[in-house]
Formats: sequence, structure tokens, C-alpha cells
Amino acid sequence: MTSILILNGPNLNLLGARQPEIYGHTTLADIEAQCARKAEAMGIGMAFEQSNFEGALVDHIHAARGAHDGIVLNAGAYTHTSVALRDAISSVALPVVELHLSNVHSREEFRHRSYIAPVALGVICGFGAAGYALAMDALAGHLDAGG
Repeated sequence: MTSILILNGPNLNLLGARQPEIYGHTTLADIEAQCARKAEAMGIGMAFEQSNFEGALVDHIHAARGAHDGIVLNAGAYTHTSVALRDAISSVALPVVELHLSNVHSREEFRHRSYIAPVALGVICGFGAAGYALAMDALAGHLDAGG
């Protein structure tokens, strides 16, 4: 059975309370429940993790090798700063979809640069919590096509 890891970075544990004008009112627990329902409907396995610590995210990426077929990664602010996450993605050779709740290109200039995008299958941003379902569909489609 196909299995994906949905990995969330710093401050995403505060969704629903943190800057709702940017990130909405949906909590990370709500998103996890939505993803679990979607994975079940798709007939795929799913794990859902969140950490505020860069090293823990790297560890989750490493552990995905051999356990999952791909990763949906919302690295939060680490997207724009972490060579370590980029190297971890390159090291495990799993397809990764980079995900952002907000449209990072309509925000501050520093958010326009991603260290992850060059090693990702693709990037989804700006669709709020619905972006998780889009990312799951994109990743599953890629895996079904033999990717």
C-alpha cells in the first residue's frame, strides 16, 4: 500500500490561533483529520507529524526512507532558511511536495526564496488548508505514474 508522510514545521501547531487573517481558523488537528479521511478515501497510508525543531524534521525525513513512498512538507519558515532540510530531502530520494497555506509570493520578500523547491517535485501555496488535499492528490498521482 502506498504511504505518505505529511510533515509540518515550526509554529504550525498554533494554527487556528496564529494570525488567522493569514492562516485561517482551521487547526492543525482539523487538518490532520481531513488528511486522514482523504488518505482513507484514496486507499493510501498516511503519517502526520509536526515539530518546531529543525533537527526533528530532518529525523522524520530520514525515517521516511523505507517507511513511506513520498512526503508532503509544510516546512514553515524553515523553507526559507534550511539547507539541512534540503540536504535531507536529497539524501532520502523520496518525492516531496512543498506546501504552504499562504501565498508566500504575495508576502514579504524573504519568503519568496525556497531552499526546498529545487529538490521538490512541486510547490503548492496559497490555498489554505485545502492545499493539503491538493498536495496529497499531486503526490499520489506522481506515485501512481511510476514516480
